[in-house]
Amino acid sequence: MSDTDEALRYPVGRFLPPATPTGAEVSAWIEEIAAFPAAVARVVVQLGDDVLATPYRPGGWTGRQVIHHLADSHLNSYVRFKWALTEDRPLIKAYFEERWAELSDYQDLSLADSVGFLEILHRRWVLLLRALGPAELCREFVHPSSGPIRLDQNIGVYAWHGRHHLAQVTSLAATRPRGPL
Repeated sequence: MSDTDEALRYPVGRFLPPATPTGAEVSAWIEEIAAFPAAVARVVVQLGDDVLATPYRPGGWTGRQVIHHLADSHLNSYVRFKWALTEDRPLIKAYFEERWAELSDYQDLSLADSVGFLEILHRRWVLLLRALGPAELCREFVHPSSGPIRLDQNIGVYAWHGRHHLAQVTSLAATRPRGPL
């Protein structure tokens, strides 16, 4: 992958979680997750449907697909947290997100529906995250391809995930039609 492709695909860089996140890092990530749905809502309104129908990079998803993916991915993460908190190192189910992005709901569902879903989901998720103590933050789930993942690290992953995809979508502002010259 060229440097340009890397920058387009990962506009905020790749996430490398600290081995043992500090309480301050975890708290900051939770607050980022809490604020995320409002940031997505602002971007959807600012860019509009026409711009969001554009891929953020050659061969990439459209802004619309990214917004719907955020709802699906964050739902999966929420469920993984619940499993890790109620089971001993559960093996989680991975999914083919690129295939999900081709399903009809990504084309037909209103972006407002996915934004509303994110708002409700994040309200529940953040309530759960804020209640976690040190022992719970150390609990793990096992991803079939990447192995054990600690909950405190996964909070950071999803703070980054939101930032990462929001940067992809906001890059579409450059494609937004300008007024007459």
